[in-house]
Amino acid sequence: MRVSKAEAAQNRERIIEVAAKLFRERGFDGIGVADLMKSAGLTHGGFYGHFASKEDLMAQASARAQEEALNSLRMAAERGGENGLSALASVYLSPVHRDRPGDGCVFAAL
Repeated sequence: MRVSKAEAAQNRERIIEVAAKLFRERGFDGIGVADLMKSAGLTHGGFYGHFASKEDLMAQASARAQEEALNSLRMAAERGGENGLSALASVYLSPVHRDRPGDGCVFAAL
């Protein structure tokens, strides 16, 4: 069954979001394309219509995760005002950040 361009774009975004989370939780070698696509609610067969390779997805998911992390840390620093660095460190080193790797720093997945 064919999907519209809008649906294909939504599917691609969902794959990137799911991959960004799962790569952070399990590492880049910790999940295969089939399980990744299943987690996104899609079939394995559609993967290569969106990405050239798993490495392509890894790069795009990492960029997305890094962007999200930078935005989060930037907001923490801004909320901290003059103590921005301390606020940033508190968020980054918090138990919540430590205990939720899927929402955390992509560099830990490396």
